[in-house]
Amino acid sequence: MSAWARTKQWNTFTRIWHLFDATWQNPIDCAETIGLYLKGMYKPIYHPMSDCGDHVVVINTKKIAFPGQDWRWRAYYHHTGYAKGASYTRAWELHDKDPTLIFKKAVYSKLGNNLQRRYTMQRLHLFADEKVPEDIMKNITNQIRPIKIVPRTLDTYSQEEIKSFPKIFDYPKDYIIR
Repeated sequence: MSAWARTKQWNTFTRIWHLFDATWQNPIDCAETIGLYLKGMYKPIYHPMSDCGDHVVVINTKKIAFPGQDWRWRAYYHHTGYAKGASYTRAWELHDKDPTLIFKKAVYSKLGNNLQRRYTMQRLHLFADEKVPEDIMKNITNQIRPIKIVPRTLDTYSQEEIKSFPKIFDYPKDYIIR
């Protein structure tokens, strides 16, 4: 077996599958972290010319969050290649068309402009919700920590937890709430 075949065989066994939950996460901030795992930069054997990256499965891309007015003002550029083929699409319009596309574009832009970028993107698996095929789910061995902490929503608290929560003040009995 040649040295090239041994390295190719070795690389196929070193790929790890990571899971990332994109609920309430900013895709621009998360793209840098996901790019590190896709390129394999966290590994001690990393080299820019070697293909030692891992697979990353991103779930809940439908529930991403942008800060401030970014949903309204962030625009994504696309060109068809023909004259006057440039178009700009707002983030909320793009998210309505395909919930995974904003995350895909964010990661693609953070990977750097080189020839390996398209092959690296093949290891990124995006899902709009938590429904992941069983053959992909059985490969996952690691979970990437979210960038921002996701708070619990009010409907996840039980009635006992709500009643035991300390009150700042009590309204008087004759107080009318309008």
